[in-house]
Amino acid sequence: MAGALDGATALVTGASSGIGAETARRLASEGATVALVARRRDRLDDVAAGITEAGRRAIVIEGDVADRGSAEAAVEAAVDRTGRLDILVNNAGVMLLGPAQQASVDDWERMLAINVNGVLAITHAALPHLIHAGQDSARGIADIVTISSTAGRVARPGSSVYNLTKFGVNAFSEALRQELVPQKVRVGVIEPGTVDTELVSHNSSAVREAAERQVSTRRCSRPTSRTPSPTWSPAPGGSR
Repeated sequence: MAGALDGATALVTGASSGIGAETARRLASEGATVALVARRRDRLDDVAAGITEAGRRAIVIEGDVADRGSAEAAVEAAVDRTGRLDILVNNAGVMLLGPAQQASVDDWERMLAINVNGVLAITHAALPHLIHAGQDSARGIADIVTISSTAGRVARPGSSVYNLTKFGVNAFSEALRQELVPQKVRVGVIEPGTVDTELVSHNSSAVREAAERQVSTRRCSRPTSRTPSPTWSPAPGGSR
């Protein structure tokens, strides 16, 4: 059955689980050939198998967007194997929460490497192909979509560097959107709130417990509730 994205190639980062995997499945269902990019090859193979069983096409590219060479190689592999690139979905990310005074600088650097530098590296590598697709594709347009978060609009205690990364990719995306209008490349940002994925699982047990308490309080609280708030408030998870 013909789909709206027949003939298009979409590259999805962080495609091994969560929002990334589901986005890849949806793009494939609309007819796109989907390049699945993430570090966990076994998970990618599972996602790809489900797509191919549904009669659609997926290719697996093991890679780490935090490494610029790996990000660039992922784009080139997708183009080499499909002949084009029409859609980029920047979904890979990590959310490591906690008060700044007790935070690990290594955790901060990891978030910057994946959430910011990864978006920059793979977007830069994809731009020439996307601009070309915008000019010659049947749709007459190409797309960059970045999965950000409500944490890119509202800052909260305990998520300072995560907030920094999401505010940053929002600003980058808006500037890029303005630049690429003449090249027929649309740039969009999606800002989920709390989503039931494995994103919070990357945190320490104390952080996970605080996040679970907060979600439980939001679901069950009433105006008369006396449930105490945590000393810091975990940011909503935007992805993955």
